[in-house]
Amino acid sequence: MTIRKARPAARLLMVDPDGHILLFRFTPDKGRPFWATPGGACDPGEDYATAALREMEEETGWSLEPGPEIAQRTVEFITLEGEPVWSDERYFFIRVPERSVRIDGHTVLEQRVMTHHHWWHPTDIRQSDERIYPEDIVEMVEAQLTHG
Repeated sequence: MTIRKARPAARLLMVDPDGHILLFRFTPDKGRPFWATPGGACDPGEDYATAALREMEEETGWSLEPGPEIAQRTVEFITLEGEPVWSDERYFFIRVPERSVRIDGHTVLEQRVMTHHHWWHPTDIRQSDERIYPEDIVEMVEAQLTHG
């Protein structure tokens, strides 16, 4: 049995005015590349909304209100550092006024493994053969654009 460390995390669903979704391509040292939302683990004592704002600033350069928490899920995985975790992920929906990203706040690990970013149209995500997380990202975003 694998012992997993608890890892609370804030994930960001960042959407431009045309409905494109920001994703980063992760190229781990081991395993297949994948695309995922900006965001990451909460620092000790940090709540999810505070972590969302910090992660947004560090990974994208944006400093916007994190928006509403629209989803919560738990997943088990092995981090890029090789640590087995049980992650309580909270998703925040954020509209951005334009497609710009600053990566100068990335950590050394992020600089190594977050090799690209792209603003994806939902149709392109649906048609892609790439691994994209969360797997239901299009449905999450479209629900917010339609009903949020």
